[in-house]
Amino acid sequence: MLNRIDLRGGARDPRRLLPRAQLDVSVAVERIRPLVEAVREHGYPAIREASERFDGVSPERLRVPVETIRAAEGELDPQVRAALLESITRARKVHADQRRTDHTTNVVPGGTVTERWVPVDRVGLYVPGGLAMYPSTVVMNVVPAQAAGVRSLVVVSPPQKDNDGLPDRRVLAACALLGVDEVYAVGGAQAVAMLAYGAGVDPAGDERCEPVDMITGPGNIWVTAAKRLLRGVVGIDAEAGPTEIAILADDTADPAHVAADLISQAEHDPLAASVLVTPSTALADAVDAELARQAPAAKHAERIGTALRGEQSGVVLVDDLEAGLRVVDAYAAEHLEIQTENAREWALRVRNAGAVFVGAWSPVSLGDYCAGSNHVLPTGGCARHSSGLSVQSFLRGVHLIEYTQDALRDVAPHVVTLATVEDLPAHGQAVSVRFPDGGAS
Repeated sequence: MLNRIDLRGGARDPRRLLPRAQLDVSVAVERIRPLVEAVREHGYPAIREASERFDGVSPERLRVPVETIRAAEGELDPQVRAALLESITRARKVHADQRRTDHTTNVVPGGTVTERWVPVDRVGLYVPGGLAMYPSTVVMNVVPAQAAGVRSLVVVSPPQKDNDGLPDRRVLAACALLGVDEVYAVGGAQAVAMLAYGAGVDPAGDERCEPVDMITGPGNIWVTAAKRLLRGVVGIDAEAGPTEIAILADDTADPAHVAADLISQAEHDPLAASVLVTPSTALADAVDAELARQAPAAKHAERIGTALRGEQSGVVLVDDLEAGLRVVDAYAAEHLEIQTENAREWALRVRNAGAVFVGAWSPVSLGDYCAGSNHVLPTGGCARHSSGLSVQSFLRGVHLIEYTQDALRDVAPHVVTLATVEDLPAHGQAVSVRFPDGGAS
């Protein structure tokens, strides 16, 4: 069922093996530019018109009433409530340990540099609402922001026809469980523009969404395009692409587990990538057989089948696990599972992955919901240089430089010398003027 690429005995560049699904964000940027400009200039009318055009919903008020958010929590199925609370508890436990502390370095006697970690003041969190609803994404965005100490959080999520033009009720309930009460029924590029520029959110202009400093959360290509266009107006976390899973496995892996995990990510999107890297032809054959059995029985069989048959998915056959490790490092998957003998040893050698799931009992689905880790992760090979969402995403390092007169006098000649070399004499003079007795020369 999966495409096969045989690397055994060869030296092909593993980065060129499986082309990722290409989303031409630059083209999408030009498509959404007029909409973003309309939101900047006109605010509420432009947002409402876009919601009607793209979502088939035209809400009178964009802000979800606080009592509606609280009511959604009260109506939540007890099992769903328990699962969300467990996800929140575990995520808070992990993210609490990520909070950095301020540190002062004594550079010289009388000269110190203190690094302070200051949270972003106001953050907009995007929660998708297209092919699936994601209350778990509320958890993954809100928990690290709260742990960082972000003062003001606002959630945006597309209006749903089947919920009276409000975001999905489970999304609203997750907001309530986390104490977030500023929520807007807005999706797509218009939501990103509203967060970046601020806008009125009702016909009379009585209410307003104030601009944010940073926008996080995954979305479709139009959301990604808007984030790219507005980068600089606001900070963004990343440009999210289609989800992907790679599995490095040997013949100790259970083919039913491997197949189920490949299917789990293919379920997200027809463009999702599911990749198995293995030295075992027997395992590859067995996984293919399991895919043929499991995929047609899945609820979203058509979507899954399209993803698994796509050129972005496949089996890569390698000579051994050492070669397999080189392949998965080059691929730099969003999610990487290690299902091998001595799985932890191999996992500790991985350099490039958004998150690594170790052993047979740590599937990606666990990380999506209840491992305590964050599921907002780099896609498209960006794991080579970027990290997933964390407390650090919402913190800024600010240096406090504090020198005494004697400490500055001691280093002043070096400052003047470097300023002279760079032909910036006023820089040197800013030091020399403090020492009219010539102590800076």
